Amino acid sequence: MDLLEQTLHAARALVLADLEAGKVADADVVSLVEEAVSHRRWWVEQWPDGIAFVNGLIAQDVQDALLDRYGRWPLCPVCIGSDPHALDVEPALGEDPHWVCSKTTTSVARVGALNKWL
Repeated sequence: MDLLEQTLHAARALVLADLEAGKVADADVVSLVEEAVSHRRWWVEQWPDGIAFVNGLIAQDVQDALLDRYGRWPLCPVCIGSDPHALDVEPALGEDPHWVCSKTTTSVARVGALNKWL
């Protein structure tokens, strides 16, 4: 298996782990992950240097797709009881992406490690 496919499979696994942690990994949502992986495969083929950013980009793609269909995800576990809001992926385009509360600037977990919070 080449590096691109390994990276895409790893990113898929990380995002699925976060979806499982939030108990939202039903078939429709997994289909959204597959669509994001497919799109990012094409994207990296066009810009090979972007391979390092795939984990965060797939997480953002799935988050955006979920917002359109189901609502905000993942909800911030730091600001419980206040205005519910989703965590953001930071850096937006960079390596080592984390789920971050934008209100408190708290880094909650790496993409793929929400199971400790949700």
